[in-house]
Amino acid sequence: MANESWKKEYPLHKCIFQGDVKALNTLIKKKICDIAEKDVHGNTPLHLAVMLGRKDCIQLLLTFNAPVKVKNLAGWSPLAEAISYGDRPTILLLVQKLKQQAREQMDDRRPNLVSALKSMGDFYMELKWDFQSWVPLVSRILPSDVCRIHKSGCCIRMDTTLVDFNDMRWERGDVSFIFNGDQKPSQSLMVMDNKAKLFQRVRYEETENEIEDEIDILMSSDIMVVQMSTKGITFSRSQSGWIFREDKKEMVGQFNADFYEINGMVLENRKRREHLSEEDLQKNKAIMESLTKGSSQGFTNGEPPTRRPSLNPPKNTNITWDEYINSTPGQCPSLGRSLVYKKCCKAFKATAAMSPDFPFTVDMLLNVLEVIAPFKHFSKLREFVLMKLPPGFPVKIDIPILPTVTAKITFQEFTFKNDIDPELFQVPSDYNEDPMRFPDL
Repeated sequence: MANESWKKEYPLHKCIFQGDVKALNTLIKKKICDIAEKDVHGNTPLHLAVMLGRKDCIQLLLTFNAPVKVKNLAGWSPLAEAISYGDRPTILLLVQKLKQQAREQMDDRRPNLVSALKSMGDFYMELKWDFQSWVPLVSRILPSDVCRIHKSGCCIRMDTTLVDFNDMRWERGDVSFIFNGDQKPSQSLMVMDNKAKLFQRVRYEETENEIEDEIDILMSSDIMVVQMSTKGITFSRSQSGWIFREDKKEMVGQFNADFYEINGMVLENRKRREHLSEEDLQKNKAIMESLTKGSSQGFTNGEPPTRRPSLNPPKNTNITWDEYINSTPGQCPSLGRSLVYKKCCKAFKATAAMSPDFPFTVDMLLNVLEVIAPFKHFSKLREFVLMKLPPGFPVKIDIPILPTVTAKITFQEFTFKNDIDPELFQVPSDYNEDPMRFPDL
């Protein structure tokens, strides 16, 4: 009998399956059921509404803030299912709601973040990161930089030399990001071009055109999930010496460090492409080949975009509610398009240098990274430091992010300081505001 315990009723899911919007509305308004509840296949009501193309149900669920960033047992979000189904207005609704929910979550975390920043000492830190590849043409376009970070109170300034990426090359310059935790969210993050003496407020919300561009990309690309599995990771001391082997110790910048091998790191790459045409597949292949060869052919050159139309709905599978809910957990019958799916797992070895002398803790670092996490090159680092690391602070990390590409992050300098100039966190009076200096921000 215990094995049958998962066979129970899910009222919201059942209403959606049967297309009963009125009953769904009543259940939600009376708060009888959890709008985020997962059924036996890990599907939320929103998952199911999207898979079945129930547009009225989708709008109702989103009105009541059904979560968009949630995965079922197969690892797919409602947005992934919407891309597969191919209805453009539905994808737009989900993308807009996903961005809104992300902003709300950040706003909820913000007071704790600002409080944590204020409670830690002021400091100056240098963080060097570079991406390396043994493929020469790929290596030519991979970035590297030294980020200089000042922190005072609840303000952070990060200076970098990377400005933009054009014609397969990184454009160098002198750029500063300034975060001020005392300002309201829409005013708290600014970026300065110190050579041109221009500054821009980092926009809190994207424009309608930017969202439409994003949807075009989603509808014409693989639905992809790349994740690092940390479950089986173990750490072992790195060894040095040819004859007399001993634990490897080296100076990293000004810090003594113990080196560790990170074993059991698995990168899992999952793709779906049932929504793509043969023309899409050929075009995407040409773009990837151009990137690998270090050329920009295959990209559109300033032409006005042609918006991607909705796909014809998938055929009705005629699966009943009882057949769906009583099927074995995780073996959900196909409710939309027939899956075209590929999974690839690769095991990697990485290394970390841990220093007991570093005057900063991992928890303190996470509070700082919370501010600059929107900048993509920090995301992998953030994921990594959330794991259980050996004793000390990870002053140097070598981590593979692709089969041919390795990221190396080094904390080469750190000093607590009481005399950081407050003007560092102000836009100089001779700088002019240009809202479009950095169009992608």
